[in-house]
Amino acid sequence: MMEKSRKMMTMTGMLFGLFVVFGSVMQICSAESETIFLETFDENFDGRWVVSEKEDYKGAWKHSKSEGHDDYGLLVSEKARKYAIVKEMEKPVDLKGETIVLQYEVRLQNGLECGGAYLKYLRPQEAGWTVKEFDNDSPYTIMFGPDKCGTTNKVHFILKHKNPKTGEYVEHHLKYPPSVPSDKLSHVYTAILTPDNGLRVLIDGEEKKKANFLSSEDFDPAIIPPKTIPDPDDKKPEDWDEREKIPDPDAVKPEDWDEDAPLEIEDEDAVKPEGWLDDEPEEIDDPEATKPEDWDDEEDGEWEAPKIDNPKCEEAPGCGEWKKPMKRNPAYKGKWRAPLIENPNYKGIWKPQEIPNPKYFELETPDFEPIAGIGIEIWTMQDGILFDNLLIASDEKAAEKVREELWKPKFEAEKEKQKAEEAAAAVPDAVSGIKKKVFDILYKVADVPYLAPYKSQILDVIEKAETQPNLTIAILASVVVVILSIFVKIIFGRKKPVKPVVPPQSSGAAETSDNQEITNEKEEETEKEETEKEEAAAPRRRTTRRQD
Repeated sequence: MMEKSRKMMTMTGMLFGLFVVFGSVMQICSAESETIFLETFDENFDGRWVVSEKEDYKGAWKHSKSEGHDDYGLLVSEKARKYAIVKEMEKPVDLKGETIVLQYEVRLQNGLECGGAYLKYLRPQEAGWTVKEFDNDSPYTIMFGPDKCGTTNKVHFILKHKNPKTGEYVEHHLKYPPSVPSDKLSHVYTAILTPDNGLRVLIDGEEKKKANFLSSEDFDPAIIPPKTIPDPDDKKPEDWDEREKIPDPDAVKPEDWDEDAPLEIEDEDAVKPEGWLDDEPEEIDDPEATKPEDWDDEEDGEWEAPKIDNPKCEEAPGCGEWKKPMKRNPAYKGKWRAPLIENPNYKGIWKPQEIPNPKYFELETPDFEPIAGIGIEIWTMQDGILFDNLLIASDEKAAEKVREELWKPKFEAEKEKQKAEEAAAAVPDAVSGIKKKVFDILYKVADVPYLAPYKSQILDVIEKAETQPNLTIAILASVVVVILSIFVKIIFGRKKPVKPVVPPQSSGAAETSDNQEITNEKEEETEKEETEKEEAAAPRRRTTRRQD
């Protein structure tokens, strides 16, 4: 019985294992079947991608590693160049009737101030282009990706759609597209086209924009033209009056209305302030200025000293000729105008009449042209733009799998490195702020009156600490020790020693004691004189700290 049970368990385990393996294989096969095109640039692009031979496109493409990774990509290697390169599909990709996911990575390693980093999904060559002559005019179905320059900062999505009535291809731009990330990390851009005419734009797997291809609110111009348009031949009648209000023809200007009265008049009640220096100019020649030695009067003209503010005017209420200030004229009314009244002939703002739009058509879903190639045709002022992991898939899960396996590990590593660099950069700034505050305190301490005899030496030490960053901490410690030592000396060093009580002695001994007291008094006087001399001899230093 036990043996039979063991066999059953063994068989169950084997079946479960086979089921897991089968499920994994099916999942892999499913993901592969959903991936229509994937370019990882693990191998050199030569022979698979074709660089345009057009004269304008001189930018050099390179097969290069992403900075900080072993992963390769397609690199824009030069600044201020036009670039064009194309990959022709083995089989055109049909965009009708099923979900299509367009996705790719781009890393702006040196930022992006002015230029594009978008892809063009090209129509079949029957539309009028060749691989070697790929350029700006090559017809595309969809243009998708970052574009930034001046006030432009957006992730383009442009659908080039054929008008079935006129045969004209019109560019329809997604309204209010998301902005381009401003950092230098790897980012992945995804556009998901669904059979219900839906469009979703994702950046790094996060939805940034949702739209409907047939909605006039989402695309400019709308894919479906308006039914009617203003008649281009219609003209406004000559007697059409668009003025809603007009001046009252019966109004009369009042007799006391003075149109010539000025806006401002002199304040007759104003009195010149006491102490006003009428004969002093507001500016004088700088008395400390000297003519440069290399000044040539013949070539440079007569030398004139630069002007400075007159110091006498700083203490006085004013200098120069005093004039009465101006004040608003109470009699001022300005030019008289008749009041406005409702216009009896007003007909409203004229508009041309509407006529049927000859370009109007109806459709249930956009008539997408197939994708026969992927092209990168850009002009950019920055180098270091790296393209990678270009994907076309028929399911969102395939795109998600590529993001998780190929993009996310790089992004997370770059993000951690960026955080570490920002943290390292923040430390010196914080230390610098603390250091400035410490020096401000030390300069204030140096101005303490009790430290006047030692101010010169203290300022010398502080200045050395400022100008020699490698010795700052040691010097600061020295400054603190010096200042504390001086304070201790000031507080305790000037105390007179307590005189011991001398017992009565003989006259000889008394005489000796008297002489000793005289000697002590002389020493104190000598010490006092020396201190006064030191204070007088101490050099005067600046009282304010130089501006940083």
